[in-house]
Amino acid sequence: MTKTQTLAASFAAALKTTRLARQLSQEALAQKAGLSVSYISMLEREQRTPPLDTIEQLAKALKVTPLDLLRAA
Repeated sequence: MTKTQTLAASFAAALKTTRLARQLSQEALAQKAGLSVSYISMLEREQRTPPLDTIEQLAKALKVTPLDLLRAA
């Protein structure tokens, strides 16, 4: 994470990078995580910041640790 990059920006970038690396669409990730497609989209565009339980849901769906989604992409 750069000095000017926020945790929210790091999360958004890591979420999208990880999703694409797993070759998942936003729709597929939403289904696996039990979330809406629009919410996934808002997370990736930094329009929403998720609570910790949502980070855990997404990490489980992506088969990574929650910390992987909080590190700079």
